[in-house]
Amino acid sequence: MKFVLQRLAFYLLTAWAAITINFLIPRLMPGDPVQSLLARYQGQLSSKSIASLEALFGLDRDRSLWQQYTDYWASLFRGDLGTSFTFFPTPVSEVIAQSLPWTLALVGTTTLISFLLGTGIGIFAGWKRGSWLDGLLPVTTFISAIPYFWLGLIAIAVFAVQWPLFPASGGYDTSLVPSLSGAFVSSALYHAVLPGVTVVLSAMAGWVLGMRNMMVTVSSEDYVMVAQAKGLPERRVMFSYAARNAILPNVSGFALSLGFIVGGTLLVEMVFSYPGIGYVLFQGVGAKDYPLMQGVFLIITLAVLAANLLADLLYMILDPRTRKEG
Repeated sequence: MKFVLQRLAFYLLTAWAAITINFLIPRLMPGDPVQSLLARYQGQLSSKSIASLEALFGLDRDRSLWQQYTDYWASLFRGDLGTSFTFFPTPVSEVIAQSLPWTLALVGTTTLISFLLGTGIGIFAGWKRGSWLDGLLPVTTFISAIPYFWLGLIAIAVFAVQWPLFPASGGYDTSLVPSLSGAFVSSALYHAVLPGVTVVLSAMAGWVLGMRNMMVTVSSEDYVMVAQAKGLPERRVMFSYAARNAILPNVSGFALSLGFIVGGTLLVEMVFSYPGIGYVLFQGVGAKDYPLMQGVFLIITLAVLAANLLADLLYMILDPRTRKEG
């Protein structure tokens, strides 16, 4: 229990520091976002509304930096992340709420699939090193070296242009109204095939290599050889003795990848124009939309911290040594 409280206190302190930095960065960046908004609308907004816009975006010059900081925390506790410039006057929270489910569905599913497949293949490849399965490692090494976006471009060129089997962009058929109807769900799944396969192929190769190398290392440990000498079934030795200890780094990596699920795979979403949070962040950067960038960064930061805490708890369950002091 003491270990859990210590880690929780550490992550709460880290979250406070991250939120504070998230508050300061837009205010330290060059340029005036309010003037950028006025220039973007080219006279549709009156210059007399500058004070109101500065107050709306939390940049009121009549208030000190400390007052703006306390106002920022008060807004966070109310769930108010500000108003987006790109989608003005839509609140940032609504923009994130609309795009986040797309990212969670795509990247979350593909991350889980790639972890399970990669870890499973890595266990067998490492345990039966020298077999035909282990001989396929150069292929996985080659695939892991290819960036996400390059695989995405190849997939579009082959399966959307050369052989038009799947759509090249978008998250669903624009003629359909977003809902839970069978037609919309099937359209969303159909549009997610190419970006999903791209992410699975790229991510799975890394899990295979990491798990295989750890299995080779753990297989030579004394406790594994003792278990084999005792005549325990090979499957039990492989999973209960070797894989359970070898999987610890993969568990940590998987927990971290869960945190980055929220951020999405930015380049893949850009290549496929997929309506996830990564594509929204790309639009916000292009439009210098500070509130939107600030909101997305905050969500990603908190998700990564929560994933790190989850990794620590999983480590505590899988490895009793982490619960011991000294």
